[in-house]
Amino acid sequence: QVQLVESGGGLVQPGRSLRLSCAASGFPFSRYGMGWYRQAPGKECELVASVTSTGDSTNYADLVKGRFTISRDNAKNMVYLQMNSLKPEDTAVYYCNAKMTPLQRICVMTPGPARWGQGTQVTVSS
Repeated sequence: QVQLVESGGGLVQPGRSLRLSCAASGFPFSRYGMGWYRQAPGKECELVASVTSTGDSTNYADLVKGRFTISRDNAKNMVYLQMNSLKPEDTAVYYCNAKMTPLQRICVMTPGPARWGQGTQVTVSS
């Protein structure tokens, strides 16, 4: 059964850090580039970070460049997102999935090799 399980979200103050984790199972994880996506209320799905299948190259949305770091461990079928210097505008539900384009407005409506997980809520507020 294909499954993606995100964890690590929470409520944090601006300027603090969080580390998100995503456990993948049931699909050939190491063959796919992976991404972290986010969905803020009333906003379109956004790909914030991606990593190649081998982990040797990463890419970031301009809004998070220099603050977020994506990584993966193919031996454990895990992908991570280290988020530093968090801002209120980073508040969203964060999902992981294979890197996909184009994206639907709603993240979970985008078809891909793995079913979307529940996501993990990140709230940045003082």
